[in-house]
Amino acid sequence: MGEDKAVPGHRAGTRAGRRARPAKRRRAVAVAGWTAAGVLVLGGSGLGYFYVKFNGNIKSVDLDAALGKDRPADVDNGSQDILVLGSDSRGGANSEYGRDDGGSARSDTAMIVHVYEGHRRASVISIPRDTLVTRPSCQTASGRTDPGGPRRMFNESFTVGGAPCAVKTVEQMSGIRMDHYLEVDFTGFKEIIDKLGGVEVTTAKPIKDGASHLDLPAGTHRLNGEQALGLVRTRKSVGDGSDLGRIQLQQAFIKALLKQVKGIGLFDNPKRLLDLADTGTKAVTTDSRLGDVKSLMGFASGLSGIDSKDMQMITLPVGGDTRDPNRVVPLQKESALVWEALRADRPIPPEATEKSAGDKGTAGSVVS
Repeated sequence: MGEDKAVPGHRAGTRAGRRARPAKRRRAVAVAGWTAAGVLVLGGSGLGYFYVKFNGNIKSVDLDAALGKDRPADVDNGSQDILVLGSDSRGGANSEYGRDDGGSARSDTAMIVHVYEGHRRASVISIPRDTLVTRPSCQTASGRTDPGGPRRMFNESFTVGGAPCAVKTVEQMSGIRMDHYLEVDFTGFKEIIDKLGGVEVTTAKPIKDGASHLDLPAGTHRLNGEQALGLVRTRKSVGDGSDLGRIQLQQAFIKALLKQVKGIGLFDNPKRLLDLADTGTKAVTTDSRLGDVKSLMGFASGLSGIDSKDMQMITLPVGGDTRDPNRVVPLQKESALVWEALRADRPIPPEATEKSAGDKGTAGSVVS
């Protein structure tokens, strides 16, 4: 086993100007990441004051300016690739979850969402935060250059250089250009779930995790924001106690969330829709191409045809690191199969995950 290298060849992503087939119905949509709800936005126009207000809520990052031209080629083949991050910043409203050095932000969860041509199917690849990769050089917030290097934890990219460094690392790993970037933090995630009225899940066995403040008996529950956050952060009390098990829980929760969003009739309740739009646009950070309500709304509308049953979810093929039992490394051959499939806009083949430690656990079966 060794670290994954950048895969030669390029399957480019799509730009914001790509057109998806119109959805039969306008619906609020949540697309993957441990928050899928990070892309919940407005459905409709003519909102006047609210439109301006929501525009002002959205935070964005100009990745084109930050990364320049040293990126995989951008070829229009009808698909899209989006990097979705869960931000684990421990400053401000998130400080109740503990403190890290200097309150710096961390990427607690990362997912690559590949939307296939036609925007009716998607694949989601979760990247374990403890994956050892060769990190590229990145500019830090202070303006200096961090040289990067081999055997660096994947989630350090976000800590070192924010969204641009995280995107640069993913693009180097995969050889795939990320068309968009979405990020949401602890507090935003909780508030979105609460505005949705909670999310219903069924647990096959009790889950009690002191670290994530979660205590659920077996059975069906409607989780509020605090409980939902506890679930997606739970690790030691489910499965083998590793981050790989936590990823399976997150994937199961995302599917439950998608089902809920499509079934609650947001457009029949204008107040709930406006409250959710206000909360959602405050919670997310996007790339600059999605940095306004019109662009974000168009992006979400183009994804509204994707149901949870049409979403293939895997963990990046990884194995244990021979030098550090607390780390994993990408399986080179199997990871290459994943990236090749996405570049060609094809489903990920089953053999890509057959030897991976990431999809072997049982944690995902605990929640439905």
